[in-house]
Amino acid sequence: MIAGKPLIAWTFDAVKKSTLIDKYYVSTEDKEIERVSKSYGVEVLKRPAKLSTDNSPTIDTLMYHLENDFPEAEAVVLLQAPSPIRNEGRIDECIKLYLNNKNKIDTVVTGRIIREYTEYNSENNFKQRQEWNGFFWDDGGAYIMNSNLIRKGKVKSSKYLPVYTTREENIDIDDAFDFWIAEQVLLKRMKDANH
Repeated sequence: MIAGKPLIAWTFDAVKKSTLIDKYYVSTEDKEIERVSKSYGVEVLKRPAKLSTDNSPTIDTLMYHLENDFPEAEAVVLLQAPSPIRNEGRIDECIKLYLNNKNKIDTVVTGRIIREYTEYNSENNFKQRQEWNGFFWDDGGAYIMNSNLIRKGKVKSSKYLPVYTTREENIDIDDAFDFWIAEQVLLKRMKDANH
């Protein structure tokens, strides 16, 4: 539970506002996630136990469902539950960007430039951190991927388009502090929406 509802429900709320997605699924082997998903009207795809460990790569699950459930799919939209904060319209923005550029790219992905963890070296020694080049960090908010790329075992290649998100949207819950920060943002957004 986060900000009064199950973590995964925040992703359900976001995808239900999309005008370009009319069918979506949850992949899980977990009975509680299945129960919560169905209570929100979301269809559940059964995931094998071997693809459900803490160390199971997401790409393996995507490959499994493409092969077994959606062999004709041309593209996949992946929305990860531990990234519960998405600005309204962000999902459709990413899908449109993919559709308008699919002949040149294979992935659209949300994220931001990270400078905090840029490798410290003699070149950076005398620069302020905001002057470091940094690198693009995908945040799990949205991936739109060509299915052929997934079948090759990849989520993205060098042919991707980044969609730069706000710091709020970029929160990806990996630990208790991330959870606390995400909950504060969600609570504030709920308060602001009621005013």
